Amino acid sequence: MDRMLRVDMSTLTIKEEPYPAEWAALGGRALSAKILLKEVDPKCDPLGPGNKVIFAPGFLSGSMAPTSGRMSVGGKSPLTGGIKEANSGGQAGQKLMRLGYRVLIVEGKAKDPAKRYTVVVSKNGTEIRECPELKGLRTYAASEKLGEQFSQRAAFVLCGPAGELGLSGASVAFTDEGHRHPARHAARGGLGAAMGAKGLKAIVVDDEGTQARAAKDVAAFKPYVAKVSKEYKAGPQLFQFGTSTTVPLANMMSTFPTRNRREMQFEHADALDGMKIVQGFETRGGGMHHCMTGCIVQCSNIVHNAEGKYVTSALEFETLALCGSNCAIGDLDKVAQIDRLCDELGLDTIETGGAMALAMDCGALAFGDADGAIALLDKVDKGDTLAETIGRGVVAVGKHFNATRIPAIRGQGVPAWEPRTLNASGITYATSAMGADHTAGLVVMPVADQAKASQEAQLINALCDSSGFCQFQQPTIEDIRTLYNAMYGTELSFEDMADIGWHCMQDEWEFNRRAGFGPEDNDLPEWMRTEAVPSNGAVFAVPKEEIMRVFQRMPISDELRSMRAVG
Repeated sequence: MDRMLRVDMSTLTIKEEPYPAEWAALGGRALSAKILLKEVDPKCDPLGPGNKVIFAPGFLSGSMAPTSGRMSVGGKSPLTGGIKEANSGGQAGQKLMRLGYRVLIVEGKAKDPAKRYTVVVSKNGTEIRECPELKGLRTYAASEKLGEQFSQRAAFVLCGPAGELGLSGASVAFTDEGHRHPARHAARGGLGAAMGAKGLKAIVVDDEGTQARAAKDVAAFKPYVAKVSKEYKAGPQLFQFGTSTTVPLANMMSTFPTRNRREMQFEHADALDGMKIVQGFETRGGGMHHCMTGCIVQCSNIVHNAEGKYVTSALEFETLALCGSNCAIGDLDKVAQIDRLCDELGLDTIETGGAMALAMDCGALAFGDADGAIALLDKVDKGDTLAETIGRGVVAVGKHFNATRIPAIRGQGVPAWEPRTLNASGITYATSAMGADHTAGLVVMPVADQAKASQEAQLINALCDSSGFCQFQQPTIEDIRTLYNAMYGTELSFEDMADIGWHCMQDEWEFNRRAGFGPEDNDLPEWMRTEAVPSNGAVFAVPKEEIMRVFQRMPISDELRSMRAVG
């Protein structure tokens, strides 16, 4: 029987509850939104006891569906003040579902702010342990210490020092498959700070003695799993070398942020091309791997330095753009060091790169000063005021320096994909409850109806985040519907499944409305409407009334029926 776990950090107690029948078709992001809207005051302090941190695997997680074990982390965002879902790969999502838990809800706040705790979940039950030995540790060191205490099958969810300090750029780290590196992050929105504020340093999920969740209709489930796996492997496999190899394309399209987005093409883009990582595997070691059991995408690159020593894994396009070109740093090895440092501290590389570039633009560091950037980030957990400000994100840096040109939307730093060049993606940034988040619904191709394209991209990505599928698997709604019906023995229609994504978006919008956001917040910074991208002359030119169309459901189009999730 599916169950829910509630962990009350105020009383250090755990309660199991039956999973509500009316939530049968919810998982991941949609489930997180439903719980937050029902149980959390949208006006609460994100770092206070009234906020809840939701750990929700997708409804296909724990099964044999390929690449379907992602975990949604939800809560009121310390960064934006609105609702937030951050999504991560790694092993914990698969394992939590195999133990029979559809969601883990962390509420309350430890009474002694000096203490740290670990929640341990296994087939033998759940317990809360005090863990003074983990306090203040960076994520790799904390993962190593936990590895000494638990079996090789255990997966770890970690709060880094940035989260313990309550920095609003803090991420939640997940260990990956095989290596158990804490290199997968539910990064955006500062949910690591919400976790850290509760005194929760780690979650251990050990599924020893369990097996994959069985489908109700094995005769339908198994062949469809084989079908989607075969089709993916026979297809273009856009992410076979990870997202880092999209650098040349983004640079050509004028969506490769440079010098705090004052330019959108970088003169040293070739030096940041992820294919150089792939080419270095032969001499440096490393290679491509998957972050979770059952992944067929294998998009994660394992990056070694010139001496052949491991540095980081999953050095992705967004990190190369925000921590690289946006800071005018054209050195792969230096960006890899920054990525590792952000993973160690538990910081979102998008938010941190945007904050660092803005600080450079304000004169705190010179553009291109990689060593200076690394040295400053290394002080985040050492009491340095400027370093902590960087850890609080783009808007915090803007306030610190009284800047007027701040690349953030609804409090969240803008990702690499440029809304002036890609106006339909700009509509997503303006209307998504998440703020500037490319995974909410990226639209990179020219479209006739930009608002409709944004709405449909947001809908399928919300559904994908609810299913447990990785967006890089690129499932269609029909794929998700077919596998869900076979898994749970239901007969949901295409429209029923699409409604799950739409209702998720509505719940998120309603949370933000109650938090105090209004129509005036559904827009981009004015400078993005007036300051043209130098290389193509583009500005964000979408009228406000066109943006607002996204909030009214449009008829399902033929394009949506064949559309694939992409982030």
